[in-house]
Amino acid sequence: MKIVFMGTAPFALPSLQALIDSGQEIAGVITQPDRPRGRGHKLSFSPVKEYALEKNLEVYQPDRIKSEAAIQKIARWQPEMIVVVAYGQIIPPAILSLPPYGCINVHASLLPRYRGAAPIQRALMAGETVTGVTTMYMDQGLDTGDMIKKVEVPVDSDINYGELHDRLAAAGAGLLLETIRAIADGTASREKQDHSQATYAPVLSREDELISWQNPAQQIHNQIRALSPTPGAYTTIEDKKLKIYKSRVASVDAEGTPGLLTIAAGRLLVQTGQGVLEVLEVQKEGRKRMAAADFAAGQRLPAGLILGR
Repeated sequence: MKIVFMGTAPFALPSLQALIDSGQEIAGVITQPDRPRGRGHKLSFSPVKEYALEKNLEVYQPDRIKSEAAIQKIARWQPEMIVVVAYGQIIPPAILSLPPYGCINVHASLLPRYRGAAPIQRALMAGETVTGVTTMYMDQGLDTGDMIKKVEVPVDSDINYGELHDRLAAAGAGLLLETIRAIADGTASREKQDHSQATYAPVLSREDELISWQNPAQQIHNQIRALSPTPGAYTTIEDKKLKIYKSRVASVDAEGTPGLLTIAAGRLLVQTGQGVLEVLEVQKEGRKRMAAADFAAGQRLPAGLILGR
């Protein structure tokens, strides 16, 4: 199968690797333009571009995939199929209609649930116990195309975004190969989505990162793991930002003043709107990330301190 691959984010990398390892012909790789990153704002390549260059594949980085130049470029490659995984731009109809076997997308949820840009984080925030990956034929909507295959992935109670991301990316790569084989031999199913069951996973905002201690302990725990290792959920302590990367629910029903911090035998315990949360890993503004016990040992915190004030 002659394939054009479109992807940018780390989630896309295992799928590209799987295509190459399985012997598929990659006509070209399209990824987002290089972006400035880090304190020095140096231009850096996407993971997909780095790997594609290592494999001596042609890489194309249009500013606008809807441009006539981009459409003509892809048309010249004459792909039989286009595979899109975490690319980052809306694909126009002129490209969707190019390959005879269609444009296939790998999406990190069990569609029609969690359509949109942040399905993994939103599933964790919601406390889902099962999520997964769906392959689908792309159409002009936002993750609304006909579904081909699905795979379920269990969500452990303490798994964080980074860990679940990697599991889903690996599962998606395997599912993509199954999907391509089914399309090639004519056995692929085509199931329309029930749009009445759709939920959405909008891109994360700054507000999603701020912890409200009025919320229940379980909800805050889900927020923390959904944002770990990046961008990190945070609160404030003595007017300094305190990121929290790991936690556990110590009590589901204890009552008290939300945000009240207690240090007991090296443990950092925070009262929430419902229950107590134990903080396990933190990073105070201007300091290194560390275990909460080490943080507690190095602090002189006044009694009755309330986080978030």
